[in-house]
Amino acid sequence: MSESKKGFIEVVNFHKSFGAKKIHSGVSFYVRKGECLGLIGGSGTGKSVLLRSLVGLEKPDQGQILIDGVDIARMRERELNEIRKKVAYAFQGGALFDSMSVYENLAYPLREHFNLNEKEIAEKIREQLAEFGLAGSEHLLPGNISGGMQKRVGLARAMMMHPEVVLYDEPTAGLDPYNTKRIQESILALKAKGVTSILVTHDMPTVYAVCDKVALLQHGKIGEQYTIEKLKEAPDSGAMSQFINGESA
Repeated sequence: MSESKKGFIEVVNFHKSFGAKKIHSGVSFYVRKGECLGLIGGSGTGKSVLLRSLVGLEKPDQGQILIDGVDIARMRERELNEIRKKVAYAFQGGALFDSMSVYENLAYPLREHFNLNEKEIAEKIREQLAEFGLAGSEHLLPGNISGGMQKRVGLARAMMMHPEVVLYDEPTAGLDPYNTKRIQESILALKAKGVTSILVTHDMPTVYAVCDKVALLQHGKIGEQYTIEKLKEAPDSGAMSQFINGESA
């Protein structure tokens, strides 16, 4: 498979409704390989719906979702399982198994998808925990660690299969400045390895810290889109500026 002319991820004319409620009415954007796109917008604009669609958890009513040049929008579940090895979803709350230790949470995707012995699994988990600043937390349960650590464990688990794409759903929501900085550092480290990513967030300092460009989801479409450099230079007007400044748009 090869990247399309525009990007490694490409969403084209995406439409989605739930019953009579129309969420998206022609969303289009792309993300080049190794880029991080910040996807911002008000509550209820369907940012998380888009993320879920990129791993096949939602199906568009119309439009295409291209990952590495392949349209996943009409794939069957078995085909999507292969895509999900490439695309990791970092859920907002970490989505850890409460009854499993940190070690068992990280071991789960390895045991599900790879034919590894326990020694190989242990080595991979040790390396991953060290990389995310979580060494020594192997035997702890999610309920016994902080919210910031839970999010980092969730991100570490998402990366266990070395995906090419990571989708972040509000990874810094509710975190103190220290843990926010740790999440930012993790995202930047993954970018340095060539990982392509989409960051859904209301945290504009994190957008400025880790993203290459930012898109505003508004009224069912992408309203405005800027590179971070252009956003910093943009005049203090327009829909994105109004959103960032907390004004009605």
